[in-house]
Amino acid sequence: MTDGETGDEFRLAYVPGVTPAKWVGVWTERLPDVPITLVAVPAAEVVGLLREGGADAGFVRLPVDRDGLSVIPLYVETTVVVVPKDHAVTAADEVAIADLADDEVFHPLDEIIEWTVRPGVPAFTRPATTAAAVELVASGAGLLLVPQSLARLHDRRDLTYRPVLDAPQSQVALAWPTDATTDLVEDFIGIVRGRTVNSSRGRTPAASPAEERTQRQPQNPRKPQKASQSGSGRRTVPTSRKKKGNRPR
Repeated sequence: MTDGETGDEFRLAYVPGVTPAKWVGVWTERLPDVPITLVAVPAAEVVGLLREGGADAGFVRLPVDRDGLSVIPLYVETTVVVVPKDHAVTAADEVAIADLADDEVFHPLDEIIEWTVRPGVPAFTRPATTAAAVELVASGAGLLLVPQSLARLHDRRDLTYRPVLDAPQSQVALAWPTDATTDLVEDFIGIVRGRTVNSSRGRTPAASPAEERTQRQPQNPRKPQKASQSGSGRRTVPTSRKKKGNRPR
């Protein structure tokens, strides 16, 4: 069975905060016979999943160990600070790291942002997950800095967030095992890069059923009758079909 036939499947991994819906929608339109399966996986485990063959491609957060992987950086996310709604930070539309110097800041074990110097005062514990850290912020025990998509993912009525202008940012990328660059992977790369279905840089689009029928039809062995020609070599239009002159105005 070749790529694109019914029965194939494309497995797409994605880390928390990434929303693959728009790309999945395009895939469904272009390859309706190839189901796409979404695999949610923690950011720290996605590379291992790809190397083990658990997914054909995946959205990851950089940096990652690129050994054996092909990676296409896609977009950079703003870093925000998650705070209780009554926190002093909410008085401003955006803040700087220096504004958090006296606050306790949680750094969960699955933290995505890479810090040269961690902001604020170290909190009393390092939660195992970002979700657990959000619960602690809601209790008033400290603050949390995350990519904006994760703040939205863990949205709560009692919490809000503000952009931190000078904080390191998180970059999302598409990755896949280099030695497993299949036609379906190439198809998805084209979708993510915004290529049209007829783009010369993507795979050659499959012929439609109508085109395939046309290609299979044998040529008519009978030659059409030649129309009479004038000396000029131009086709002579039958008298009954000659164009009428312009009507008088």
